[in-house]
Amino acid sequence: MQNVFFISDHHFGHKHIIDFESRPFANADEMNEVMIEKWNAVVGKKDKVFHLGDFSFLNKEKTTAIVSRLNGYKHLILGNHDRGRSRTWWLDAGFDEVSEHPIIYKDFFFLSHEPMYMNKHMPYVNVHGHIHSQKYEGINYFNVSVEHWDYTPLTFEQIRDAVVPSEEQA
Repeated sequence: MQNVFFISDHHFGHKHIIDFESRPFANADEMNEVMIEKWNAVVGKKDKVFHLGDFSFLNKEKTTAIVSRLNGYKHLILGNHDRGRSRTWWLDAGFDEVSEHPIIYKDFFFLSHEPMYMNKHMPYVNVHGHIHSQKYEGINYFNVSVEHWDYTPLTFEQIRDAVVPSEEQA
């Protein structure tokens, strides 16, 4: 059975993000290797991963080398730092699918890079990244930035169970 995972904001190769977000790495090379290990520790070869943007600051050759080492079928939703490169660039770098706009998953989960406007009457949960270690309050938002999840992709079930109230009676 295929598992589905979500994660965002790896910023592979971006040495300054270590200071900006107080990441626990000595340098970008160490950060890259640890994040690849954490991805592959939970994602299997046949699993699917939605990466919600800001994947890599590296050139195409180095980005392709990282993508090729990551398990799973990889779907990138472009983030603000990804949009300077074309959809074709990212496909050539090894992503299986690339979306230039947010998508709706399972009729309920609004997948985007930046948090989108949501209110309590909207029938969606916005699964997003972009704001790194910050967090929006409320049940309409779920931040999958790496800083919140020990640099490890989350399963769909982890997100669903956190945001969909149980109707089970005690």
